[in-house]
Parts: sequence; C-alpha cells; structure tokens
Amino acid sequence: MTEIRNDWTKEEIEKIYNQPILELIYQAATVHREFNDPSEVQVCTLLSVKTGGCPEDCAYCPQAARYHTDVKVHKLLPTEEVLESARIAKENGSTRFCMGAAWREVRDNRDFDRVLDMVKGINELDLEVCCTLGMLTESQAQKLKEAGLYAYNHNLDTSEEHYDDIISTRTYDDRLDTIGNVRKAKISVCSGGIIGLGEQHEDRVGMLHTLATMEEHPESVPVNALVPVPGTPLEKQPKVSVWEMVRMIATARITMPKAMVRLSAGRVRMNQEEQAMCFMAGANSIFAGDKLLTTPNPEVNEDAELFQTLNLKPRKAFKNGEPAVEFQQIPS
Repeated sequence: MTEIRNDWTKEEIEKIYNQPILELIYQAATVHREFNDPSEVQVCTLLSVKTGGCPEDCAYCPQAARYHTDVKVHKLLPTEEVLESARIAKENGSTRFCMGAAWREVRDNRDFDRVLDMVKGINELDLEVCCTLGMLTESQAQKLKEAGLYAYNHNLDTSEEHYDDIISTRTYDDRLDTIGNVRKAKISVCSGGIIGLGEQHEDRVGMLHTLATMEEHPESVPVNALVPVPGTPLEKQPKVSVWEMVRMIATARITMPKAMVRLSAGRVRMNQEEQAMCFMAGANSIFAGDKLLTTPNPEVNEDAELFQTLNLKPRKAFKNGEPAVEFQQIPS
C-alpha cells in the first residue's frame, strides 16, 4: 500500500520528476490505480461570471486591466443566466461547476451577496460548486461554505522562487493565507499551477513540493499549460510539450495519490493520443465547454468522442450517489 506522505523533500520530488519518462508514467499509473478508478474522469465546467478589468499584473492573464488584449470586460452576470449555464453543464455530463470572477479579492458587497445566491442555486442542482474569486478572508470563506460551496480554487501558479517574476500585486504568502482560510471553513481546496511561464524544472518541482507538503494535500490539483495571449507579457512563450505536462501530472499523482489531478488549460492544443497519455499518467479530471474563462477549450462533442474512444466514464459528483449524466449534444 502506497503511503500518503506530507514530508516530501525537494530532492525526492526532483528524483521522481527526472526519471525516464516511461518509468515515471508506469509508477504514476500504478499509484493511480491503487487510489482511483482509471476509467473515471470527472467532467467540470468553468464559467467566467465577471470578466476583465482586474487590477492585478499576472503576466499570463488577458483579464488584467493594464494589458491590451481582446478580452471584453463584463460585469457580474445575472444570477439566472449563471444558473442556466449550470443546468446545461449538468445535462452535458459535468458534475462540478466552477465560477470565476476577475477580482483581486472578494469584497463584502452586493456582488458577493449575488455570488452567494449563485452558489446556493447551483448547489440545489446537485452539482459540486466551486469558485475562484481571488483572495478570501476567513469570514468570507465561512459565508461561502454556509451557502453550499464545495470547493475553492486558488492556484499557486509557480514556485515561490519564480513567483515575483510573474506577479507583483500579491505575494506567495497571500495565496497560502487564502488556502488556509478555505481549509478553516472546511471547504475542499483546489490548487495547482501553470507551466510554460519561463520557469525552470526546479520551479515546477518547487511548486509541487509546496502542495505535497501541505498539512492536507489539496483535494484537486489543476495542471495548466500556458496558453499565450497576444497583449500579455508572456505572449511569445513557446508551447509546452505534452511530455512536460505528463511529467507534471505523473509527479503530482505519485506525491499526492488521492488528489484529483486536473488536466486543465492547454488541452485544446492536444490531440486524443496526447490526452490519453495524460490520463495514463494519472490525470482524472477535465474541464468541458468551449472556454476556460477566456481561453479556448475543446468543445463538448469533442470530449464525448474522446470519452467514447478511450472507454472513459464521467465520475460521479462527490456529494451524492446519483449517477453522472451521460454526455448529450444540446440542440442548437
């Protein structure tokens, strides 16, 4: 039985990460099968409920107000529009619905009250409700919990050492503090990062080390590949290879065996064979829908074909034992 550890050293994780790729995949696949059903992949949907105009300077993000991108700014969506999107997501097989708002931090105002109403409404649909809203206080996290929030996403993005090269408007400790507030409210933690930001392999190992040595591992670990957006400082970054994604996914799986390892941004640039390698390496969640906030994502029909080709089945929601809904094409 593989031991669940929270005392990994960077040297141990680096040794795992730098193994010959086929050996790494084999080890990760073995751990994956010990703790998960390899035929199950959770389907999640991510909706931008408030887009653009963010005061932060994250070098990868087209929603930063200071960058000149094609992102169209829109205020917080009407509650019923968000609930309808959640209903459609559930019909298409999603069991988790995540709402993202381009805020630096949550403020105690009418917009936050409306988000709480959205959480309540989506929770009543028997979907796992997730939010990514920026920094949270302990009391705000508790309000989200009371409204029915299942998970909160707050990515580390990269290693602590590389972080200041990517973001200057909040600190690494700010991110860890928000994750701590989420934990105190007994909300499931979703935290991972992005590769392809100009970091070194040591930075990827460093980020995984921070996650894998938390007192409790994040229940979800998104692994994102940068999608370079014109107008952002990282617009000319080269594409991340599938093997780099596989290394990250496999190392995350070995060091955090029970976590949902989410194949996230960048999947639109992968073919079926490349995605299959990521699933073999331990990924067991994807985001469905034509966009991830503001960046492209494979369409629902493409994912239905992927699941059929690989004989994968949507994983059930954590909250109840009802069967996951099969993929359906929504009439146009």
